[in-house]
Amino acid sequence: MVDCIDADFKAPVVGWCTPAPICNRVWVLFYNAAIVLNHWASVKFFIDNIFLIILALVSGGALVFPLLQRGGSKVSTLQATQMINQGKTLILDVREAADFAGGHVRDAKNIPLKELAGRLGEIDKFKSKNVVVVCPTGVQSSKATAKLKNAGFTEVHSLDGGLAAWRTQGLPTVK
Repeated sequence: MVDCIDADFKAPVVGWCTPAPICNRVWVLFYNAAIVLNHWASVKFFIDNIFLIILALVSGGALVFPLLQRGGSKVSTLQATQMINQGKTLILDVREAADFAGGHVRDAKNIPLKELAGRLGEIDKFKSKNVVVVCPTGVQSSKATAKLKNAGFTEVHSLDGGLAAWRTQGLPTVK
């Protein structure tokens, strides 16, 4: 039986792989070069840098989370105005009534997100037409888009950036 092979030991070229029994090291022979693979070095690196690894995973998750949460079809303000100008497009504002009264896209219908499930009958005739959902920043409209798609609406889009993006572009709102 062979004891653990020392790192300075040069193994003879015998074949592709010569394992060292009762040892945490494995000798791999490839093109006459011996490379020591020590899995404990990887474990030690992981333990020594656990906080940095956790920080990297958390920050990466924080970057990916908004992308996963958005979901659904998004349209820019330009695409939304083109859809409105072509006609047969419903602008659905899912903000609260007080916010809606403070200013909204022209010809928009207000159904707050909380009441959307109960008031789908009011917009049933738009199931096969374009529906652009508007909210303050685009987060609530993504939720409403998912609800409308589950209710059978085919062409539902969320305004990317919401009413804030609409106003930033200098597009008109009415009170």
